Amino acid sequence: MAPPETPDGRGAELRFDRSGTATILTGSVTNGQGHETVFKQIVCDRLGMKPQDIGYVSGDTDKVAFGHGTGGSRSAAHGGAAINIATTKIIEKARKIAAHVMEANVADINFDSGVFTVAGTDRSITIKEVAKAAVDPKKIPPGEEPGLIASAVHTIDQPTYPNGCHLCEVEVDEETGSVEIVNYNVVDDVGLVMNPLLLKGQIHGGVAQGIGQILLEDMRYDPGSGQIVTASFMDYAMPRASDVSSMEIQTNEVLTKANPLGVKGAGEAGTVGALSAVANAVVNALSPLGVRDLPMPATPERLWRAITEAKAGSATHDSNGAFV
Repeated sequence: MAPPETPDGRGAELRFDRSGTATILTGSVTNGQGHETVFKQIVCDRLGMKPQDIGYVSGDTDKVAFGHGTGGSRSAAHGGAAINIATTKIIEKARKIAAHVMEANVADINFDSGVFTVAGTDRSITIKEVAKAAVDPKKIPPGEEPGLIASAVHTIDQPTYPNGCHLCEVEVDEETGSVEIVNYNVVDDVGLVMNPLLLKGQIHGGVAQGIGQILLEDMRYDPGSGQIVTASFMDYAMPRASDVSSMEIQTNEVLTKANPLGVKGAGEAGTVGALSAVANAVVNALSPLGVRDLPMPATPERLWRAITEAKAGSATHDSNGAFV
């Protein structure tokens, strides 16, 4: 559903301070998707930390070294993968420091749920304690630089292919041309679902956007002056809650091998599916009258005219059979 990613990269840095808390610095800028929540989830899952112990800096070019903003359904696949790689580097360095502090061989250090343990013993140290030790030159191995900081850039040279199915049921009022969406169902494969609630929110919003384009939103210009006459939301019809039905959203996870997380793009999934599903549902409802196609947006006025003219037998069609 989402367009394939083109080759580029996303950067991330994970920086621990002397208190043992960490900060994520990323070039992927959110515009409502919830990047901060998901990116913190990755760090918490990999390093056994709590969200409140992780700060977040996004899109500040004075602080973030590498990034390309956001877009094209690639923030999780690119930015999330970069954070994932950075956590791996953190674990590798922290394991060496933990071994030095506990006077053990690096090969004997196990890491799980935020704790480094010497194999076969009860000796352990948390990653927060390692981070505090990392700023003390006396507690780090010879040749290691002080501090627990790692950066990573992840690039993708092959696309991911999310896919799904949207089913829409509508009712069209023959007297007014108004459309009511009475049922909407979605099954999407976006690879690994890192946060089900945020994913459903993106799909909800995308479906609403698609409904708006098909049924409501229309740019109008004055034919004499070219001046736009739908320049405010008083005139330009945006979809409201009453224009959207409840939705049943399910996922079918098929992980991709194009990135370490197995994530596929989800940003456009709702919109791309809704455009065709809603349009086809409306045309299907009017097909018994002989209407085979409708221009966007399919406003109540246009639908009323199509219904009226089709019933009167005066509907005109182009060479492809579409209603004009």
